[in-house]
Amino acid sequence: MASETVLVIGGGPAGMEAARSVADLGYPVLLVERRDRLGGRPEEEHYAKLTHHFREAEDMIRELVEAVTTHSNVTVMTSSEVVGCEGEPGNFRVKIRNGASAEEVTVGSIIVATGFQHFDPGRETQMYNYYTFPDVITIADLEGMLKAHQVVRPSNGQPPERVAFIQCVGSRDRQIGNEFCSKVCCGIASKQAIEVKQQLPDSRVFIFYIDMRMYGYWENEIYWPAQEEYKVNYVKGIVSEILPKGDRLLIRGEDTTMGRPMEVTVDLVVLSVGMEPSEGTRKIAKILDIRQNKYGYIEAGGPTGVDPVATSRPGIFVAGAASGPADLDDTFATAGLAAARAVATVRRLQLAKAA
Repeated sequence: MASETVLVIGGGPAGMEAARSVADLGYPVLLVERRDRLGGRPEEEHYAKLTHHFREAEDMIRELVEAVTTHSNVTVMTSSEVVGCEGEPGNFRVKIRNGASAEEVTVGSIIVATGFQHFDPGRETQMYNYYTFPDVITIADLEGMLKAHQVVRPSNGQPPERVAFIQCVGSRDRQIGNEFCSKVCCGIASKQAIEVKQQLPDSRVFIFYIDMRMYGYWENEIYWPAQEEYKVNYVKGIVSEILPKGDRLLIRGEDTTMGRPMEVTVDLVVLSVGMEPSEGTRKIAKILDIRQNKYGYIEAGGPTGVDPVATSRPGIFVAGAASGPADLDDTFATAGLAAARAVATVRRLQLAKAA
């Protein structure tokens, strides 16, 4: 008999939203998370406010966690990993390991929501000196500072007077194979620039960019307010190196608007690192025998090529940033669609069995 349980792999925003949606449709869900708690990247990296709504990330995560942990149709397994899978829709036999023990469960369909990881800025080149200078940090590092209301220079614990963001670190880079745009970095940098100015009103903030890629409502909600209300300086240019200058940092590069060399001295450099498929995404793709694209993300599209949550294996769906760069709006949209597809798969098999 076909199982009506839907397995959701990953306990971040995509996984929790998918689990909640399936459960609300009246079907049982098994939610498996490798960490010892739910929340995913926003919880793990201490996100402050969300792009673009400026809502507290902690509140959003708390609501999602409560929704799944209190739902009668949801079973949560933390500190657990899927290590094997065989079978077909309605009868996937999945092996789950929890510590030293393992168990096999049968599920009707599967949703993969294993998310992303941030690009390591020391892997590409050390021109940014991320591992050399303590005052060179990433947008993920800055999120924790913003949440704690402690935006300071790691080198001396003092609030920075001049802060510079550098865009497209690990994205749109053919040399390292990440030709894709990570989609959210421009918005996140602009959001963080606003937050820096809110917490440090006397600071000067610069954003060095190749192209500012705002989409949807971000233009009016983040980009223009950053410039007009908070006086953030956007500089179209290419940064070639970061060097020490006394107790500060010297940014060298080219101002491509003016067509001339530039030098800017700052206290804190923030690298807008892009997205990459997480280790868990790469690993689960092999375990489930579903195709990955050239960048390592799970290939979405299915047989028609236009289904954003279908994978190469029937009955297995993908949500959120496991299939490519995504913001939270994208994440929740695909999580809901994946839930509907997963339930429809189970439901069709039930109806066929009853006919």
